[in-house]
Amino acid sequence: MKLSNQSEVPVYTISGSNTARPLPEWLARRRKRSLKNDPEYANRVELLQDFEFEEASQCVRVSEDGEWVMSTGTYKPQIHTHHLPQLSLSWARHTDALNTTFLLLSSDYSKSLHLQSDRSLQFHTPGGCHYTTRLPRYGRDLVYDRQSTEALVPSVGVNQDGMGEVFRLNLEMGRYMRSFEIDVGGDDFTSAGGGTLQGGINTGAVNTGAIAEESHNLLAFGTTLGTVELWDPRAKGRAGILLPPTQSVPDEGRHEITALEFHRSGLTLGTGSSNGLIHLYDLRSPVPLLKKDQGYGFPVHTLKFLQPSSLTREQTMEPKILSSDKKIIKIWDPRDGSPWTSVEPAVDINSVAWCKDSGMILTANEGRQQHAFFIPQLGPAPKWCSFLDNLVEEMAEDPNDPNAFSSGQASSVYDNYKFLTVPQLRTLNLEHLIGRTNLLRPYMHGYFVAQRLYEEARLITNPYVWEEERAKRVKEKIDKERESRIRGKKKAAVKVNKKLADRLLAIEEKNERKRAQRVLQKGGDEEMVDAPASAPAEKPGQGLLGDSRFAKLFEDEDFAVDEASHEFKLLNPSTATDVPEKKERGLTAVEQEEIDEVPGSSSDDSDSESEAERPVKEKSSGKISTSSYKRTNRSQQPRMQVSSSSGVGSTRDRSFGSRAQNMRTKQRPSRRGGVVGEREMTFTPHVKSKQSRAPAPPVRDTSFKAKERRSASGNTFRKM
Repeated sequence: MKLSNQSEVPVYTISGSNTARPLPEWLARRRKRSLKNDPEYANRVELLQDFEFEEASQCVRVSEDGEWVMSTGTYKPQIHTHHLPQLSLSWARHTDALNTTFLLLSSDYSKSLHLQSDRSLQFHTPGGCHYTTRLPRYGRDLVYDRQSTEALVPSVGVNQDGMGEVFRLNLEMGRYMRSFEIDVGGDDFTSAGGGTLQGGINTGAVNTGAIAEESHNLLAFGTTLGTVELWDPRAKGRAGILLPPTQSVPDEGRHEITALEFHRSGLTLGTGSSNGLIHLYDLRSPVPLLKKDQGYGFPVHTLKFLQPSSLTREQTMEPKILSSDKKIIKIWDPRDGSPWTSVEPAVDINSVAWCKDSGMILTANEGRQQHAFFIPQLGPAPKWCSFLDNLVEEMAEDPNDPNAFSSGQASSVYDNYKFLTVPQLRTLNLEHLIGRTNLLRPYMHGYFVAQRLYEEARLITNPYVWEEERAKRVKEKIDKERESRIRGKKKAAVKVNKKLADRLLAIEEKNERKRAQRVLQKGGDEEMVDAPASAPAEKPGQGLLGDSRFAKLFEDEDFAVDEASHEFKLLNPSTATDVPEKKERGLTAVEQEEIDEVPGSSSDDSDSESEAERPVKEKSSGKISTSSYKRTNRSQQPRMQVSSSSGVGSTRDRSFGSRAQNMRTKQRPSRRGGVVGEREMTFTPHVKSKQSRAPAPPVRDTSFKAKERRSASGNTFRKM
């Protein structure tokens, strides 16, 4: 699995990455012998086993149910059919002639119609070749009309009336019907073969055909004259003709139509010419809507409208057009022709098939291996290889992988997007964009919205947010200018969580001092000398502060740590927080006058003045490890106080109700301990036996101390 196109829309090569032009047989054998010792070749993983031919592949088709892939190739001419759920080759079958193109008539591989290069049509079933019929002239393409069960074969040459023919083989009746006669310019009698069954060398032909199955069922046939004729199969007549657009250069040569494709709506028709030009027509106008140049000048052989089979509100893929010649596959926008992505393999491309509702593209080419390309932005991986989505995500998320989406920038994939759920979109009035545009990218249970679109919608929904955003941006600008100022003290230049940043900075400085001491103890810079010169030197601040993964922790206000919150105190019980003290409310003038009118209040004025003059002590944090605790005396010093300064007078002057509020009731411990419920008690009488008391030992008088000596015990009445 390799990245083929490293651009905004990456393309992964799932199989066929080693496909090159075929080598001579002797060189191929030598290379095969040398690959035996190649570990990469021995450990390779193939998506589809035996998805290759001995020489080259011609055509590839995917069944309607999406479980089978049939491809034809050479040499020897053969058919390969792969069963996709098993990722392996189901069966292979050889044919008598080279295959030009084929169609799958059923939803699986069981019925297929093959146009061979020997003017034969072969019907194949699982048992083998069911029936073979011959064509009057060589066929160029195959079209199948399901409503009338007719196989239409555009052919080379003209009939006896000088008109080109599209042979009609009715599969229900088993015979040819009257052919559609297409104007190809008549026979060329000036060249060799003029007037014969096949016509001359330069005789015109009907190159290709298409049918609008999902709409009006019109048939379109492209000719070598550059015209497109539209036929109605119900009327068996020509309904209209599209002439080639006027040539800007008169000597540019004849533009043959080599590819045709109808849009699902039936109103748009895409044509590819032999000089690499693609035109989009509206059937109601003969003037082309859009002109696209493939770039290499080779005939366009594949033209497809890439549209999902069902439209849902989760589907946000814009319609695309796939065009291919033998050199390059291009996917572009049908509205303005702007290129979306492209694939240019090393070998020529013969046919391209798209797995519907997915990002998988299969090709038949001139190399040995067939290509399988996966475009994640085109669609998810098919259900038979859903593991490719996980592989692509791993490659895209690895910043060291050169095959990632954007190497080295994997961390910034979703920086410019905002994830919103459906209720949030409804709040912002963006619900109408779901399923209609790629502005909302579905992911899990919500959508990714561009950050700029989210901000504009939020400002429109809530006009008052504009003032808050303006004030916030002005503050950010001022803070940014303040950061450029010269500061004398080394501080952490952060916007939020400054205390955390200061603590981290202090830890880093402490570790730096310890490291310097270890270096000095070992005799200078021996450690630095022994260190290799290639090792990058550690820059200051490369810890948590310098780590880009935690940059928003110190910049975004959403990550601010509230140290006064209850959760912070539970997680950090030993951290001292600077909680602002609540100041007591002072007395009003009326309350002060009422206090002054109370008798005896003047005696307390001196006490209040002395208390006001008393210096206020710093509030200690109460921790033994703090410096404030070490500075304070552990034992309180005696302090002289006048008896009149006690608060007896002020207490006496207060009312009984105010004094009763401050009284503390003494709660006695209960022995029951809060037992609730019933309890059953039983009294059983019994006689107590008298126990004989042992005589107490005589007490020795140990009072050897003098009476004037003070006892060590605090109880002075112990020995009275």
